[in-house]
Amino acid sequence: MKTLQLKLLVRGLWLHLVILSVAYGQQNHQLGQTQTIHESLRQQISNAKLNMLFAGETFAQAQQWREKFSRKLSELVGSTSPPKRWETVMVGGKRLEDHTRYEITLKAKGVPDLPVYLLIPGDGILRRRPAVVAVHGHGEFGHHAVAGRHDLPDVAEDIERANYDYGLQFVRRGYVVVCPCLIPFGDRVEKDKYGSDPCAVTFVRMMAIGRVPIAENVRDIRWAVSFLQSRSEVDPDKIGCAGLSYGGRMTMMATAMEPRIKVAAISGALNLMQERTSLRYSCGLQIIPNLLEYGDYSEIGSLIAPRPVVWEMGDEDALIIGNGWDEKFKHRLQRIYKAYDQRENLHYDHFEGGHRWNGAVAFPLFDEVLKGE
Repeated sequence: MKTLQLKLLVRGLWLHLVILSVAYGQQNHQLGQTQTIHESLRQQISNAKLNMLFAGETFAQAQQWREKFSRKLSELVGSTSPPKRWETVMVGGKRLEDHTRYEITLKAKGVPDLPVYLLIPGDGILRRRPAVVAVHGHGEFGHHAVAGRHDLPDVAEDIERANYDYGLQFVRRGYVVVCPCLIPFGDRVEKDKYGSDPCAVTFVRMMAIGRVPIAENVRDIRWAVSFLQSRSEVDPDKIGCAGLSYGGRMTMMATAMEPRIKVAAISGALNLMQERTSLRYSCGLQIIPNLLEYGDYSEIGSLIAPRPVVWEMGDEDALIIGNGWDEKFKHRLQRIYKAYDQRENLHYDHFEGGHRWNGAVAFPLFDEVLKGE
């Protein structure tokens, strides 16, 4: 009897060990699955430190943070200083019904040529005017659409889709407008020589020589500001900047780093690097290496404070993610404008529509700041 009980006990223990062994093996198999680089990077990006977020409440604290983060951003991005001397090469010009459009190439030693459109109102007023840098976004046409080149093949369709000719819209409101062509778009890219996305390829190639595309484009926008200030038609102290999509991102970047810009309209760009790089594809042109160690696009946008700015966003814009990401961005902006006691200078334009320029808040804001209307 005792022998039988002992056998049953041993068998029971053996079965128990088998069950534990199987369970342990299954657990080890699950734990032993190889983590992909995609999942690894998502985890690291989600856990990024962002250790220079603004947490102050006073004007002095806002100023102190601004100086520190501005220095850090310049360190991360690299030089964005525009040329001090350049040659202005007139490529062509055309007098239209309500403005004159000039095609110009800016040339300077040590930097690539910068094609721009210069739009001047045709109302005959000779006094100096306020001016706007109108920055284009992604797309094969570069600055042509923003300048209102409806006469070029396929450009009219691009304009119609995104209300994209805001440079033309500004000149018709009495502003002198410059539309620079950024890299790698329009006249500044040979798309057929790229095996894949020119944005990604350009980023990789520039990183190989210690530079990033975002710095090159900030420099060119700052160069466009210098060009405007050199013009007799322009009041050099009254310059704004506006852009859609990547043009919105670059408007944010340039305004944050260029104090000569007095007001900005940023359309379709209220999204964070932490969200874009962890949840979906992110364009190489927008990457600033190691930014997430210190902050995000929201902190760069905060450097615009206390100057007036409007952030446009369509309720059907698929590039602006809800789920708290947009509110996180807004909260960070609101905090520093509150510290500066300039909450009235932070504007949002929530409109019905998709990824396009709107202007309903931007145009009156620019008129108020640059024209005093």
